[in-house]
Amino acid sequence: MPTIMPIRDLRNTSAISEIAHKRQEPIFITKNGYSDLVVMSAELYEKIVRETRIDYAIYEAEKDFAKTGKTIEATIAFDKLEKKHFG
Repeated sequence: MPTIMPIRDLRNTSAISEIAHKRQEPIFITKNGYSDLVVMSAELYEKIVRETRIDYAIYEAEKDFAKTGKTIEATIAFDKLEKKHFG
């Protein structure tokens, strides 16, 4: 179940930080009864960003394959990636 807190609870930053790190899920902050902000630990944010990048890379690869129908051998792909990222 998601954690939902009113905006006035943001005053207690230590408690919110502890909850964010302990639960490793977003905390939804409401203002006047409506969703306003989302707070999360830096670790969770980095995990979400990393997963989003991977998902986007898979999406782009599927799009390229749909256009060309071409595949490449894994060894060639790994060689290209190694050159691209490690010189």
